Amino acid sequence: MTKSWFLIVNPTAGNGNFNKLWLEIKHELKIQQIEYSFVLTNYHKHEIDLVHEAINKGYKHIISVGGDGTLHHIINGIMTQNEVESNQITVGIIPLGTGNDWIKTYNISKNIKEAILLIKKENTVYQDIGFLQLKNTSAYFNNVAGIGYDGYVVNKLNKLKRFGPVAYLLSGIAGLIFYKKTTFTIAINNQIVSTKCLMTLFGICKYSGGGMQLTDYKSPNDGLLDVSIVKNLTFLNLLFNLPKLYNGLITKHKKVNTYLSNELLITPQNIEQSIYIQADGELIGTGKVKVTLCKEAIRFVINS
Repeated sequence: MTKSWFLIVNPTAGNGNFNKLWLEIKHELKIQQIEYSFVLTNYHKHEIDLVHEAINKGYKHIISVGGDGTLHHIINGIMTQNEVESNQITVGIIPLGTGNDWIKTYNISKNIKEAILLIKKENTVYQDIGFLQLKNTSAYFNNVAGIGYDGYVVNKLNKLKRFGPVAYLLSGIAGLIFYKKTTFTIAINNQIVSTKCLMTLFGICKYSGGGMQLTDYKSPNDGLLDVSIVKNLTFLNLLFNLPKLYNGLITKHKKVNTYLSNELLITPQNIEQSIYIQADGELIGTGKVKVTLCKEAIRFVINS
């Protein structure tokens, strides 16, 4: 097949302004003379099936048109197909979502014209991809995943997305009020850490939760996860350190421990309590989780 991009388009993205944005996208693609085909998603995780179909037809260049959730499912489609090695696939992004945390690491603009110009230039980087193995399911992730408070917040966020960007704040406040901290046993770097904590995060890229920097970010392709074990932080701790949640200095707090590791195993002490696990802002499941890494697994178009 000649080089043509396959667009996977989420029509629920764009905060209710999708039709106007989609017309602009098609106009800019035409101006930049980018050859493409497209399909609109019409059910949850439809992106996975569409990726499989596209790769089966010979496409190796895919564009995600939507938010972090759309990209997350596209990545899971790429990593679960068996036609080609995942690192032969190139992924570009036209961001339309509410949070768009992944693009912040690579300084990709939310401006449609600028995002499409980046795709035209096709400056790329190979990035690591994480893998979560739960008791009854599994999932890949391309940004930041976690267990505990942030999983609880994502569960609440799904019910509050109609409020737009403020949903992150509302979900976070609800979590601080209602989430019950639990004890985790964490196997990491040949040691066992057992601690009562708010959450444990494991990241590849830099931002999550609407622009927060909760891990000590190093590199997206060093073969290592940036791990933060956030211990018994209280509401007042977070309130007084609010700016540090966004500038990354929260990782220096005495109640936050950071690690680099290519894998870890996290077991909640109270298995009867629903301890949620999220990845890229998507709820994956509950309970025990093993986290591993696939080094330089997919090529992404980024801002140089």
